[in-house]
Amino acid sequence: MSLENKLEQATGAIKEGFGKVTGDSKTEAEGVVEKTVAKAKEVVEDAKGAVEGAVEGLKNSFKKED
Repeated sequence: MSLENKLEQATGAIKEGFGKVTGDSKTEAEGVVEKTVAKAKEVVEDAKGAVEGAVEGLKNSFKKED
């Protein structure tokens, strides 16, 4: 989880809330999209970290056999 993604999620949520309060459906929709994109980036980063960890684990298991 990067701080940048968390800030993007917060910004999107604020924009979404502002759009709801003001009745501006365009701003609300933009906020939803920004928040969703930031969450997706976070999921991709987490998956990348998991794969890298698994690869490193495999490397280590092969090194022990030598």
